[in-house]
Amino acid sequence: MALWRQIALRLEKDIVDGRHQPGERLPTEHRLAEEFGVNRHTVRRAVASLEANGLVRIEQGRGTFVQESVVDYRVKQRTRFSENILDARQEPSGRILSVREEAAEGAVAKALELRKGAIVWVIERVGEANGRPISVASHYFVKARFPALPEIFAAAGTISATLERLGVGDYIRKITRVTARAARAADARLLQQAPNKPILLTEGINIDASGRPVEYSVGRWASDRVQIVFEPGSDHG
Repeated sequence: MALWRQIALRLEKDIVDGRHQPGERLPTEHRLAEEFGVNRHTVRRAVASLEANGLVRIEQGRGTFVQESVVDYRVKQRTRFSENILDARQEPSGRILSVREEAAEGAVAKALELRKGAIVWVIERVGEANGRPISVASHYFVKARFPALPEIFAAAGTISATLERLGVGDYIRKITRVTARAARAADARLLQQAPNKPILLTEGINIDASGRPVEYSVGRWASDRVQIVFEPGSDHG
């Protein structure tokens, strides 16, 4: 049996037996090479095999970590990020990358039922579960309808709370589209994943009680940390 395969099996056994816990960082390539008496290329191939089998994840600039459980992200009539992560028994968090305005074009204008060139707010944020990034999302809102959105969002902290303060007490999901694609370099960096690893791309439109679009979102999800689960007819969220 090839050396790299022997090392991969040994590391896999250590993970299965609990010697390396979920989320724990594995020893560096250099240390593993010393431990097994091989070169770093052999270790790298063994670790790549573990990553391909979903046992570890490699984060650029940080190291190799034992993979945690995959989050079931449930798409329902009322899809809310924080509640979804809490339902998965993990702690939701995130960070705002930017809040800006731009002219709506193409898919954004169509989703929000705007003429091209109309101004929209864009909130860019990273979503996290138990402190690990699982999504990078762009949220679009009509500026003319919500002129004070940046200030309200800064105070409210979440999109749901912001919309409630802006007079949208409830909203539901009209459509969700899911595709797979290669990650852009910036998204791979924010998701702390290898640049050649695919992502899940979601597009969603939320509407108010009158059927008017209130939000269009584009999410880029770490495909080895999240699976999208559809719950047709579910009206709780």
